[in-house]
Amino acid sequence: MPTENIHGVSIFLEEFGSGDPLVLVHGSWVDHMEWPFIVPLLVPRFRIVVYDRRGHSQSERLPTQGSIREDVADLAAIIERAGAPAHVLGNSMGASISLRLAAERPELFRTLIVHEPPLFDLLRDDPKTKPLADELDNLILPVVNDLTAGNMEEGARRFVEMVIGPGAWDNFVPDEVKRTLINNAPTFLDETHDPEALTIDLNALSRFSKPALLSDGSASPPFFAPVLEKLAAALPNATRKTFAGAGHVPHFTHPAEYVAAITEFIDGASS
Repeated sequence: MPTENIHGVSIFLEEFGSGDPLVLVHGSWVDHMEWPFIVPLLVPRFRIVVYDRRGHSQSERLPTQGSIREDVADLAAIIERAGAPAHVLGNSMGASISLRLAAERPELFRTLIVHEPPLFDLLRDDPKTKPLADELDNLILPVVNDLTAGNMEEGARRFVEMVIGPGAWDNFVPDEVKRTLINNAPTFLDETHDPEALTIDLNALSRFSKPALLSDGSASPPFFAPVLEKLAAALPNATRKTFAGAGHVPHFTHPAEYVAAITEFIDGASS
């Protein structure tokens, strides 16, 4: 099993292809197998780096309270190992981690590509978006309660159907993915106890001048678009993209379209 010791934690990590490094940062609940439909389409162009974030699947899970700061530091080490600067693509919590690192260490990046980061604290101070944040709190609380009570499968089901839609657990999620979600549920619960998990310093982010692609899906829940609008306003070199008919996981549902958008963005940034 390919593992690296990163900040004292055993991290599962794999590389594919050759060329400029492109590091893929997965979201909560899942692992490096979030990307099976897009890695084959990307390897002709890039050296793809995938890994399991700490606490997920084949990477080590510590018994102590974790922090998004640790994930950010891990990502920095992985980029340096791959050969900075790198293209970095993050989905969901992986997008939040990537954005935070971009604010702290912009020199590590060639480009930044993020899809629907759950930086929902950005919604709380704005009277126009605070109702969305309050609604989200009401939706997340039953998930947290299930996980706290040890009902990992029910919590995973609730979360999936909140993000993807009713019936998704039974009709969309393969059994192998269900097992992964249930296994990684304790790490998601740990993330909900991190007071910084849903925050970002927009002033610091505004100093990131590299090209950034911020995307969402037209079929996603309404919480993500206003977050992206606030991020786009802060980033001086941001491009917004909405994938028609897609939701929170366009790399699963629309892989060819997603890869085409990524490569077009990177080509445009390089030229």
